[in-house]
Amino acid sequence: MKKHNHEIRDLVYVHLNENGQYVISYGVEFSVFAQSLSRSLNHLLLIKHQFDDGELNRHTLLEYVPRDSLRKLVKDNIYAYGDFCWVDFEEIDGLDELSGQEIAELLFLGHQKRHLKGPFYNKLGNRYVYLSRYDSWFNKTYYRQINDFYRMLGNVIAIKLEELKIEKTLIGIRKKRSYPPVNLDIILSLSKFMREGTVISLRNITQNRNRIEIPIWVIGDFDNMDDMIEEFDQMKREKCDAKLVLEKKTREWALFTQ
Repeated sequence: MKKHNHEIRDLVYVHLNENGQYVISYGVEFSVFAQSLSRSLNHLLLIKHQFDDGELNRHTLLEYVPRDSLRKLVKDNIYAYGDFCWVDFEEIDGLDELSGQEIAELLFLGHQKRHLKGPFYNKLGNRYVYLSRYDSWFNKTYYRQINDFYRMLGNVIAIKLEELKIEKTLIGIRKKRSYPPVNLDIILSLSKFMREGTVISLRNITQNRNRIEIPIWVIGDFDNMDDMIEEFDQMKREKCDAKLVLEKKTREWALFTQ
């Protein structure tokens, strides 16, 4: 595996498996993920991590982060952890109800990045299972409700446009601007591409006074992100399969397919 830096990435790779209720991705940092789903993220049970300020649950012997402490976790250097795996949960008391088998299943999830039985636990009420390696380099996330993924991705694109400061002032200085999330119906229209494995490239954005165009390529199913990037380096020379277009005046998104 090549050396990776942990700045905001300008490529987002997504492979959607709706039947398995999970998504393999590259380029979505935990900080961006948490910001994009801030309303639905609750307490987090940490399975693999190096966070110094978690609270110990004596029943599971795992640490957790209460919802009101998430901001501190988000600001930490997640990339330096290597593996970072967690499940969310609704009530602290739910941790004390987990059986030994269920605790073992959670540890297996963190170690193998796959589940023994189902990835969702009624005692926890978890909406997500988040399994990552080198923050944003490789991520596998299970979604109890797949619409949470679609909503997350629409927000992620807007957040990354803002963080990457793609627009310049008249004197050429890059300026941070806010952007609207991509509409849910547009993200849903992209699902046919994402089932095959798709790169959304903020690296290859084109823009003028009126619009911003984000190209999208269908490149296939990858678990090894070095291989994915090599494939994309070849694929980007070809015509893209679709474009997300933001009209600057109306601040409305549209999708154009080739």
